[in-house]
Amino acid sequence: MSQFQSTQANKILFLNTLAFTFCFAAWLLNGILVTFLVDNQLFDWTAIQIGWLIGIPVLTGAIFRLPAGILTDKFGGKPVFTTLLFVCAVPLFSLSYADDFWSYALCSLGFGLAGTSFAIGIAYSLVWFPKEKQGTALGIFGAGNAGAAVTTMVGPNILDYLTDDKTNLEGWRVMPQLYAAGLIIMAIIFFLSTKNKKPNTGPKSVGELLRPLKSIRVWRFGLYYFLVFGCFVSFAGWLVPYYTNVYGFDLAMAGFLASCFSLPSGIIRAFGGWLSDKFGARTIMYRVLGGTLILSLALLLPKMDIYSTGKGVSAKKPGTITAVSSQSIAIDGQTYDLEKKTNKLKDAEKEFHFWPVKETWQEPIVQVGDKIAKKELLAEGKTHIYFQANVWIFASLAILLGSIWGIGKAAVYKHIPDYFPDEVGVVGGMVGVLGGLGGFCCPIIFGYLLEWTGLWSSCWILMLALSAICLIWMHRVIQKMTDKAAPQLSTDFDRTKN
Repeated sequence: MSQFQSTQANKILFLNTLAFTFCFAAWLLNGILVTFLVDNQLFDWTAIQIGWLIGIPVLTGAIFRLPAGILTDKFGGKPVFTTLLFVCAVPLFSLSYADDFWSYALCSLGFGLAGTSFAIGIAYSLVWFPKEKQGTALGIFGAGNAGAAVTTMVGPNILDYLTDDKTNLEGWRVMPQLYAAGLIIMAIIFFLSTKNKKPNTGPKSVGELLRPLKSIRVWRFGLYYFLVFGCFVSFAGWLVPYYTNVYGFDLAMAGFLASCFSLPSGIIRAFGGWLSDKFGARTIMYRVLGGTLILSLALLLPKMDIYSTGKGVSAKKPGTITAVSSQSIAIDGQTYDLEKKTNKLKDAEKEFHFWPVKETWQEPIVQVGDKIAKKELLAEGKTHIYFQANVWIFASLAILLGSIWGIGKAAVYKHIPDYFPDEVGVVGGMVGVLGGLGGFCCPIIFGYLLEWTGLWSSCWILMLALSAICLIWMHRVIQKMTDKAAPQLSTDFDRTKN
């Protein structure tokens, strides 16, 4: 690339990333706004309805990513991105007039189109960079995911200001209007500052454009993206009510911690692109999926305070109870010592505990004069288990997981120009559709899991299952590719004596 071309490419990448950040901030607005409306009893929505409202914008952004990618390949990124920014501002502004679940949901469907900005920006960015720099370029563009952190971090403060510290709750309606204005300003800047460019391929019919979607590889990449992007989007919104309910934080603190999850994931995506260029996307995905599996397992344990039956004390021979106290039981002169309750967990919630802690003791269930048979229970065992699920440990693990997913998002999209160099918009759009569907489906599934189990931590069960499926599928595919490329290796290994 010449110096001029490189400068132009970097300028387009910057504007693409900036526009994507605006769109992503608007796309995930409901995570903050819906929580505010429910917490302040402006709307009486259930956990399932909250899950739907958080997921609905993501659904629109997912469904229309494929046609957005096709349009970008056909017409170029400048007209498509500019039009998107203007179009999304309309339903976003209309959200300020919503007064029930269905009107809110309808507006959410409309401004959810902002999610298609990813497919547009990916295709528009790649046409400006050579293959050896595309991974890094995609990583930098993907840093626009930090728009989620912008909303979760500053959103609660904006709402406090607009509602006069919650004394005028109807002031929330100004917030979507501000977001709509931001999209319009960005659209004007984008239109005036960018130059259009399309892929260097001849005209193709819709059938030719969609032909790559017959490849199972596209759908496998989509499943990876369902996890690393869809679940990231889900938790960017879901962690806000998670922190307010499980740890009792106010909306501002919950939003701050949720932004701590979102912000590193967006920024580190650029680093993930560089890693994918240097070490290979497949190698990076192995680490990402393995890390997700381990962290999901660690986050699965809920905050709990459990009392259960423990190890009791039984009579070794028949006889008559001659003495009973909290410390021992005597049968015809033979004494059975009991484990006494110490109340060591009395202040456990105020202390710091990394692991679950327990206390065990035994309580007599017999009285003096009772006739006892051999092996009859004399004292019942009691067990008290307390797991703090310390918020700072939880938040640290969640931030680490978000960062791993940021690297994974870049690694998934690094695969696309390697395998489908002339269909990046279409394939990237389809992968984005599947990833976006993850962002739509997961909050709804989280809501149902919460209703069924009563545990907020039940959402991590889904992460555990998804990461295991992705890891197993990828490993099996790589094994088949290795066997096909060098079938003699398996025979050589069998003959090798170690």
